[in-house]
Amino acid sequence: MAAMSGTAPFPNSLSLPISGMTCASCAGRVERALRKVPGVEEVSVNLATEQARLSGTAPLPALAEAVRAAGYEVQEESRDIGVSGMTCASCANRVKRALEKVPGVLEASVNLATEQAHLRLLPTVEDATLAAALQKAGYALAVTPEEQAEPDHAPDRRAAAEVGFAFALAAPFLIGMLGMALGRDWMPPGWVQLALAAPLQFWLGARFYRAGWRALRAGTGNMDLLVAMGTSAAFGLSVVQLLRGEHHLYFEAAAVVIAFVLLGRFFEHRAKRATGAAISALLALRPRTARRLDQAGHEEEVPLAALRVGDRIVVRPGERVPADGVVEEGAAGLDESALTGESRAVEKTVGDAVSTGTVSLDGRLVLRARAVGGDTRLAQVAALVQAAQASRAPVQKLVDRVSAVFVPVVVGIALLTLLGWLLAGAGLAVALLHAVAVLVIACPCALGLATPAAIMAGTGAAARAGILIRDAAALEQAGRIELVVFDKTGTLTQGKPSLAALHPARGIALEDALQIAARLQAGSEHPLARAVLAMAGENVRPAEAFRALPGRGVEGVLDGRRLVLGSGRLLEESGLTSGPLAEAAAQHAARGHTLSWLIDPAKPAVLALLAFEDAPRVTSGTAVRSLKAQGVGVAMLTGDSPEAASAVASTLGIETVAAGVLPAQKAERIAAWRAEGRRVAMVGDGVNDAAALASADLGIAMGSGTDAAIAAAHVTLLRPDPVLVPATLAITRRTLAKIRQNLLWAFAFNALGIPLAALGGLSPALAGAAMAFSSVAVLGNALLLARWRAA
Repeated sequence: MAAMSGTAPFPNSLSLPISGMTCASCAGRVERALRKVPGVEEVSVNLATEQARLSGTAPLPALAEAVRAAGYEVQEESRDIGVSGMTCASCANRVKRALEKVPGVLEASVNLATEQAHLRLLPTVEDATLAAALQKAGYALAVTPEEQAEPDHAPDRRAAAEVGFAFALAAPFLIGMLGMALGRDWMPPGWVQLALAAPLQFWLGARFYRAGWRALRAGTGNMDLLVAMGTSAAFGLSVVQLLRGEHHLYFEAAAVVIAFVLLGRFFEHRAKRATGAAISALLALRPRTARRLDQAGHEEEVPLAALRVGDRIVVRPGERVPADGVVEEGAAGLDESALTGESRAVEKTVGDAVSTGTVSLDGRLVLRARAVGGDTRLAQVAALVQAAQASRAPVQKLVDRVSAVFVPVVVGIALLTLLGWLLAGAGLAVALLHAVAVLVIACPCALGLATPAAIMAGTGAAARAGILIRDAAALEQAGRIELVVFDKTGTLTQGKPSLAALHPARGIALEDALQIAARLQAGSEHPLARAVLAMAGENVRPAEAFRALPGRGVEGVLDGRRLVLGSGRLLEESGLTSGPLAEAAAQHAARGHTLSWLIDPAKPAVLALLAFEDAPRVTSGTAVRSLKAQGVGVAMLTGDSPEAASAVASTLGIETVAAGVLPAQKAERIAAWRAEGRRVAMVGDGVNDAAALASADLGIAMGSGTDAAIAAAHVTLLRPDPVLVPATLAITRRTLAKIRQNLLWAFAFNALGIPLAALGGLSPALAGAAMAFSSVAVLGNALLLARWRAA
């Protein structure tokens, strides 16, 4: 790879595609090399995705040099983009500097005459990021060839052709081996064997020499080194035997091993790509172009990267939404299943928010873009899934320790095998073949792929169901949860309460009480406030000196008088009782209604009682029953009154209830449950749930909730459906089971296969086939997770 000229440090995080890694020891070596680069704060290398995820401020050239010194390469590509708005040479220089500041761009050259920029960059850099950099510099992205390009299948076709050619050359050897099993001599003449084996060894097998040499230069070993050593020994011995006129040749040991290893690599690559299909599927939801309205209202089709916040966009029936936005004209049913897992069409009309990648089924929409490119919800979901797939499970530490010594140990066992057979009286040829079998049967690939492949497949399957798992550590925690604690309002209930009744105190008119409550609530976004304002109508004049009272209610000044509106806790703090409204309060509490009190603290006096009704979600009862069926306990934690909480809990079958809890006390209650030795998950959707979500073993945020709740959570549900909570525990447990199965298979395969080969129980050809099968088996087992669907 050519030297990199980009010098801009990468901010926060960067995904660095690495080529040349073949086993767990490779991933460990790359990680150690990158960790030594000054400015790198954190690094995690994933063999399955072939990417290094880093955070820090190290420049790209230093990172690339560290990867290259370790014997590997940073993948890069060339890309041409059109730039509009340039008028002189200084413009071209400014564009060049702007593009080279983009993290991941290695080099940029700008041609003023053709109005194009030629870039060397990481494949992970998106056109939308380049467009944003150009816009900031005062220019625009004019042409995006990649938007129109078809996926490049050339590497797949080339790999398939190489495997086909390898087996064409190895076919005579396979026929000869079949003949030996039947007691026939069907092996080709010696010089024909040499002619067939040489291209396999030194052309198709050249990759093993190159990768093995890079590993040696870095002072370590990898799977390629084992294959190169083993096949070279068998090939070299056969050449010596042929020149001496010996009849017993072993070209088939080298040729068939290389053919099977190439076949295994081909299937392994296909399976790796399948385990990461969730990212590709999410990004494929983005349309390549958008219909943008100009100031005159005319439609123009533009590349997706050319969209800007504030643009007006047309979406016709059957088309995908190209940007996050708000509907300004029209109405349609939107298919959001690919993004949220919701199978039913969601009706959208003027004022509703829409997300990138959703499909308009039956109407024309005009929307105003609020987020484009990497800022869209779809891009953020893809980034979360990608981060989760690149993360490392705690169990991976054991694999890393084994991988660090795997290759030297295998080479040592091979040497002992050679010496042992020689001392036992076997000839050099027999001893060497058994040593070769040891080198070939060893499979660090299966060890390296066991954990990340399962994590990729599991988090991908979860994402398709509308479940975003932050990282592998969260996945492991989710698989061990013993108690799930639900917030009530907006989580188990619909979060859209209505004003069921208003009881004014004696001497106060109903309309006056409603207007006072509405004016106090006009500055609040709380669901109860929206219910009051919906009843009071429009043009409500807000109270002065509005202030929220966390966990209690609100206060404000109306016509010089300070009034408060809030919960029973606020009533107690005011030194009041329900008085004449006690009977009405008891009746509403028995029905599970939430009560609020309108109070004049100066007198003090109760002015009115407000009762709110918030029905449970349709699937809340199903979610509770599913959790209990999994052997998981269920509890409710809410700031609502004990009476309202008990009514909902009774309906849903929840026995453990903690009601009247302030936001700060929610985290304390979670801590108390954890102190009892229970692994606790908290499910919530509001700002007041953020502390509890962060303090739980596992925080699960409803996707309809606030950014604060989602940021504090380990798992985000893309649609507000409680049934996704037991689904989360189900997919994480299944993923952990696949990790354990894969690791058991990988360790058992090596623990049984290496001694069997050392004792002469496997020929090199069979060892090569078994080794290739081992990696494919691990990946295939992980891919079974793709069939999982949320109940």
